[in-house]
Amino acid sequence: MVDITNKKVTLRIATAEAVVLLGSNETLEAIQQGRVPKGDVFEMSKAAGLLAVKKTPDLLPDCHPLPIEGTQIEYEIRDLRIYIRITVKTNYKTGVEVEAMHGASVVALNMYDMLKPLDKKIEIRSIRLLSKSGGKSDIDNTNGG
Repeated sequence: MVDITNKKVTLRIATAEAVVLLGSNETLEAIQQGRVPKGDVFEMSKAAGLLAVKKTPDLLPDCHPLPIEGTQIEYEIRDLRIYIRITVKTNYKTGVEVEAMHGASVVALNMYDMLKPLDKKIEIRSIRLLSKSGGKSDIDNTNGG
């Protein structure tokens, strides 16, 4: 684990995105109409994402345990794509990029798990960091890809 004892505490913010591609309009309709047998896809996936953010250092050996002070999960539907965006915030010595990407990936995996009985063509298309701020280097990929 990297030694962070000499780093300054600053507000750290990271936003990550995952994209889930549905195989049919029927799957999207089932989600929107609350007809998925395993439950509310968006709420269940949000809960899974919140747990994932908090549990990141339990699963990734080089991640520091840190106080998560805010997590926001949003969904946007475009055609048959569901865009998952997670923003994580902390006041700490190290960033929250991995926590945000881990959360986004678990939201996508939970959606996949809930929808696989209805849709054999569902895919997780990408997981990426959109932006980070508060450390030595800021990144903003919100306009790309």
